[in-house]
Amino acid sequence: MPVAFKDTAVQAVFDRYEAGARDKLLYLRDLIFDQAASIQSVGPLTESLKWGQPAYRPSADGIGTTVRLDAVRGSGRAVALYVPCSTPLISDFITYYPNLFNFQGKRALVFAPDEAIPEAELRHCIAMALTYHNRRRNTV
Repeated sequence: MPVAFKDTAVQAVFDRYEAGARDKLLYLRDLIFDQAASIQSVGPLTESLKWGQPAYRPSADGIGTTVRLDAVRGSGRAVALYVPCSTPLISDFITYYPNLFNFQGKRALVFAPDEAIPEAELRHCIAMALTYHNRRRNTV
C-alpha cells in the first residue's frame, strides 16, 4: 500500500519525473517503506531530500544508512537506488547477486526502463542498507 507523502518538497520531486520513471521510482519508494516496516529494529523511516534526491533512512540514529532514489540522467527512463559509496554495501550486493543487478560503481543499482525489478533480492539489499550500522556494530 502506498505511503502518503508527508513532505511536499519530496512529493514535488516525484511529480517532476517523466511518467515512466516516476512509476518505477514510486514502486521503489513503496518497496523501501514496506521492507522497513517488516524489520522491527528499523522502526519508522525519515523521508527527505539529499542532493535533491528522495532519501530514506531509519529515524533512529545508529540503525541504518540512507537509501536514495533518482532517475539516471541522460539514460531515458532508467532509475537508480543509491547507497553511500563510503560503505561496502554495493560490494555486499555483488557478493550475493553478482549477475542479477546492473551496478554503477560503488553507489547504485540501476534499473532500465523495460527491466523487471527482482523484488525479493532487492528487498534483501534494502534491508542490508537500512540495518547497516546495527549489523556492523554487532559484527565488530
